[in-house]
Amino acid sequence: MATLESLKEKYHQAFKHSLEVLPVFRGEITWVIERDRLKELMTGLKKDGFDYLVDVSSVDNFGEEPRFEMIYELFSYTTEEHLRVKTKVSEDECSVHTVSDLWAGAEWHEREVFDMMGIQFDSHPDLRRILMWDGYPYFPLRKDFPLEGKETEMPDIAFTKPAPLEGGPFVTAPDTAIAQKREPRAKDFVDRE
Repeated sequence: MATLESLKEKYHQAFKHSLEVLPVFRGEITWVIERDRLKELMTGLKKDGFDYLVDVSSVDNFGEEPRFEMIYELFSYTTEEHLRVKTKVSEDECSVHTVSDLWAGAEWHEREVFDMMGIQFDSHPDLRRILMWDGYPYFPLRKDFPLEGKETEMPDIAFTKPAPLEGGPFVTAPDTAIAQKREPRAKDFVDRE
């Protein structure tokens, strides 16, 4: 079975200017592929031994274009190598081709990305919300989604008003004190200074 180092040259030749191999960072290998060539690359990587799709996630780079980034974490049981594949997705296009036909586990991961970020997956067999209810018009993990939530016209299903932030589990009080003193979950903090 080919190692990742030998595959790098093969794919660099095959994809020419569509594939960027980032410098190794903390032992992590990352390739960035153009969105339109993602499916072709992933198909090849599956054939070349990356038999396990560990995770599919996305990042909202709000204020930049392309706004979104899709991240695929792959693993080869044969060579025991990890590979991260990224692709950029603009807000206008906001879709990529599904890889659920290559790795069945991608189906749920892609549904979660669709539900939380609003990125569509072309040819996905069952693209529907997985956490939020059907008809929910927003995408909660986008950076322009307010922390307190948004009003809804579905009072039997969800809050009708934004949730208060005061005293919430992840909200610190504005203050110049150190984080441990501001953190609401650390009410029993003992000052050791």
